[in-house]
Amino acid sequence: MRIIGGQWRGRRLHFPADQGVRPTPDRVRETLFNWLGQDLTGASTLELFGGSGALSLEALSRGAALAVTVDRNPLLVSAIIAAGAALGTDRLEARCADAYAFFTHERRLFDVIFLDPPFAKARWPELLGQGAARLAPDGAVYVEAREPIIVPPNLAIVRRHKAGQVHYHLLRRAPA
Repeated sequence: MRIIGGQWRGRRLHFPADQGVRPTPDRVRETLFNWLGQDLTGASTLELFGGSGALSLEALSRGAALAVTVDRNPLLVSAIIAAGAALGTDRLEARCADAYAFFTHERRLFDVIFLDPPFAKARWPELLGQGAARLAPDGAVYVEAREPIIVPPNLAIVRRHKAGQVHYHLLRRAPA
């Protein structure tokens, strides 16, 4: 994996092979961070189903104050922690936990929430409902899915695109 923007642009990080991870491609990450804005100074982010942690590390490279990454695979979590150490950051919090369970216990609000679950196991109504509850007032939720998603009434799709077999969406709170 390669970081594509910010202070660590061009840095390559290595992760365990054959862990069933589907990293967000460079092209999609570039579009996402164009949507969010290149500068995330002071933002707090949450990446559920972290996999390689690519989205969290990219956010930190662009100035995020905190990136919380959650994955249930201990090998991947260890690799994410090692990547953060290699980059010299203390702003990364990596947790080995079930993403759905993590959401039920987490009380912090986040400026950006990244949701990229295994397509076959995505429970979108639950994820989007919990995500909206943990979203800061002006925050955004990023979603990668096999098909276009249906959002609850309290969220609105502000951007969407498709790359290959992946539909990706940027959501914000719906106007009241």
